[in-house]
Amino acid sequence: MNSPFPGMNPYLENPVFWSEVHHRLITAIADTLEENIPPQYRVAIEQRTYLSDDSDSLLVGIPNVTVFSQQTSPQQDSSTAIQTSTSEGITVMIPLPEHITVKYLEIREVSTGFVVTSIEVLSPKNKRPGEGRKAYELKRKKVLVSLTHLVEIDLLRSGKPMPILGEFPVTDYQIIVSKSETRPQAKLYGFSIREPIPVFPLPLQTEDTEPILDLQSLLHGIYNRARYYLAIDYNQEPVPPLKPEDAVWSDTLLREQGLRI
Repeated sequence: MNSPFPGMNPYLENPVFWSEVHHRLITAIADTLEENIPPQYRVAIEQRTYLSDDSDSLLVGIPNVTVFSQQTSPQQDSSTAIQTSTSEGITVMIPLPEHITVKYLEIREVSTGFVVTSIEVLSPKNKRPGEGRKAYELKRKKVLVSLTHLVEIDLLRSGKPMPILGEFPVTDYQIIVSKSETRPQAKLYGFSIREPIPVFPLPLQTEDTEPILDLQSLLHGIYNRARYYLAIDYNQEPVPPLKPEDAVWSDTLLREQGLRI
């Protein structure tokens, strides 16, 4: 059973599913590329790790907690109550940094180890202020000043997209293909929730035939193998929510397919 949406399924953006979707998509891209790239290359699944102190990754402390003893009367002023509670000790929660591991792909020359192409599937932490975005922006800058091609896949509607110069249409999702020899120009594939994910050629060395990457087909396969059709309740709205006009379109689509009552 394929996803009911013609392109990206917005229900897969839910944090409940996204971490698994990201992992499966990275693996699926690696497997399909291995079958379609020349033998002088290999696809490596790499990872970067950073220490996050983002507010969404922390166990947040409880401020301004006051514990009143049985002897504290309503007439006692707040300074007396706070002094009493502090002397007895208060159990609070303190923020703990979290080790974050992010996986990405590199196409390398077997003989030299040179990274020909770096492929990133963005995660929510890449698109929110904090250490996750800082870590990715640093890696992105290093790639963009190197001889390595960059393929950046953004299948998340929420958060702040990666910076692009100039005027371009704002879309729900986007894929950026930055070839080293044409920078600062890059190819942008923007698409909405109502459109299929565009297929695009994956850059290699100049003399090589570029394989075509069909993310739509890969996501349909993931949707089936992971049996998301059993886990997703299409009677609920997706997280994050759709724009009002897209919510109406989605409701009609799901009802036509018998997935919403």
